[in-house]
Amino acid sequence: MLFSQVSLFTSCNFDSSKTKFSDYYFDYFDTVTTITAYMETEEEFKAVCEDVKAELNEYHKLYDIYFRYDNLNNICVINQLTDGKHNVVKVDKKIIDLLLYSKEMYELTNGKINVAMGSVLSIWHKYRNSGLSDPGKAELPPIEKLQEANKYVDFNKVIIDEENSTVFLSDPEMTLDVGAIAKGYAVERIAMALTEKGVTDVLLNVGGNVRTIGMGKDNEPWKVGIENPNLEKQEEIPHIEYLKISDMSLVTSGSYQRFYEVDGKSYHHIIDPNTLYPGEKYLSVSVLTNHSGLGDALSTSLFLMDIEEGKKLVESLENVEAMWVTTDGEQIYSDGFSDYTFEYKTN
Repeated sequence: MLFSQVSLFTSCNFDSSKTKFSDYYFDYFDTVTTITAYMETEEEFKAVCEDVKAELNEYHKLYDIYFRYDNLNNICVINQLTDGKHNVVKVDKKIIDLLLYSKEMYELTNGKINVAMGSVLSIWHKYRNSGLSDPGKAELPPIEKLQEANKYVDFNKVIIDEENSTVFLSDPEMTLDVGAIAKGYAVERIAMALTEKGVTDVLLNVGGNVRTIGMGKDNEPWKVGIENPNLEKQEEIPHIEYLKISDMSLVTSGSYQRFYEVDGKSYHHIIDPNTLYPGEKYLSVSVLTNHSGLGDALSTSLFLMDIEEGKKLVESLENVEAMWVTTDGEQIYSDGFSDYTFEYKTN
């Protein structure tokens, strides 16, 4: 389970006509979801929570690559074979939209985000789970096995028919894995739906993927903290940066959350499509942007880029800032990141 990499902060003095409400769930996207809001009544908050839960449940099932559900064609169904071939699968528009957005991110990141890498990622998933279940027998997947699987990751063989709402994988060895983008994209769509209903002053935190709608306490921007990726120093220094944000998303990708150990070395889940092994440049990368799906894609892709390439990409995009934490603990910022930071005081 991937726990939150971003924390919410409020001061002790509170004087407002709105009340702070909070609730959390463990049922969606294999992570913890927290909903925090400032609202007039508890009934209003409960109604928003029910909307969010219903939407999260739908997106979770549609984007699930491991399980099928009755009367639902999801990513898992797209990946399945019949007589050694994939089928043309009619799917919900929410899947079509996700895959079209994934294609945009594939092009934007020069292939660092590739939802067609399922054949490679499934191998790592199997070895990681096996290593976590029996650490004494943990091992790395053979590079030859990864290289063979990497022959079947051509995004151009994901055939998306928007008009007929169908998806077909023309390579029978290909499978989709939307883990690098699905959660953030779903959070953004949910936030947009809430905004269209006139809902405001809400913070959604789905496994560290934070999306704020409107303002926080006292009609001021939400205050959030980025978790220290150095596990040895988390108790002493739990957070390494604090930000004030409104109508924005903050997403962190890190090497310290989902990993297993082989011969004393940690191997995390962010796989570089060039090396087919976990990226080793950073402990974490945090992205601040006004679109949670973009933040999800960028935090992963920047994690796999050299700092020069990553900064160039960030600077080419509007309303995007980033912070990199290198393996030796150095914090590197894009030019405008400090516009959102503040000094947090406990007293």
